[in-house]
Amino acid sequence: MSSDKLAVQMYTVREFLKNERDLAESLAKISAIGYPAVQLSAVAAMNGDNPEVSVTQAKKMLDDNGLKCIATHRGWDNLAQRTDEEIDFHRTLECDFVAIGGVPQSYAGKGAEGYEQFAHDAVPVLEKLKAAGIRFGYHNHAHEFERVGSGRRSLYDILLEQGGPNMLMEIDIYWVQHAGLDPVRVVERCHGRMPVIHLKDKEVANREPVMAPIGEGNLDWERILPACATAGVEWYAVEQDNYRRDPFDCLKSSFEFLSAQKEK
Repeated sequence: MSSDKLAVQMYTVREFLKNERDLAESLAKISAIGYPAVQLSAVAAMNGDNPEVSVTQAKKMLDDNGLKCIATHRGWDNLAQRTDEEIDFHRTLECDFVAIGGVPQSYAGKGAEGYEQFAHDAVPVLEKLKAAGIRFGYHNHAHEFERVGSGRRSLYDILLEQGGPNMLMEIDIYWVQHAGLDPVRVVERCHGRMPVIHLKDKEVANREPVMAPIGEGNLDWERILPACATAGVEWYAVEQDNYRRDPFDCLKSSFEFLSAQKEK
């Protein structure tokens, strides 16, 4: 795999993003490992009505470290109610992909009906984003694969089938595996709808499954990575929600493993 397709999902190092200096130092470390890009998510220094780091300052920090912002995670309420502001935000970053980390609770609490309503309500927002050159993606966890109603239909099926062509999928391979599905099958089903994908590994420690750097766990990367390439993935964002050693060392391990994989 070419290293120029790898990015860091900044949620991995969220504890090191609380102020301007933290953010600058973290971006420098990520660049030094060799990553060419990041996904901006959970950056406390950029949050709130009066953030310590403005989007313009963040773009300069990225440029200073030779990094691109290839994706963000933003709140659905902002995307739906302050769409023009979000468009400006992403244009400043020169970023054309935004995702959300789950259906808002006001919808999720209603089960299948809520997911159907979200898919319907999202259409005009996604159309406006697309008209501005910004693609939208949905990031899954495990709960979206809960079966609902008769048959084997899942909440994820509702998003895929009723979300329309502008609802893309930011698949998280770990959570697909955690839910008991074959990641390759899910990736194949989402062919052409995944510009960005999240990667993390799964190992067993002290008899319990835990997250791990890519290549240190048990996921079948020899099948998964070629399937992602065939399905049209543009960026592979490395993410590790939890870690048992320094997260930057984990990111380095993942980078080295992925960079060593040959295209098939």
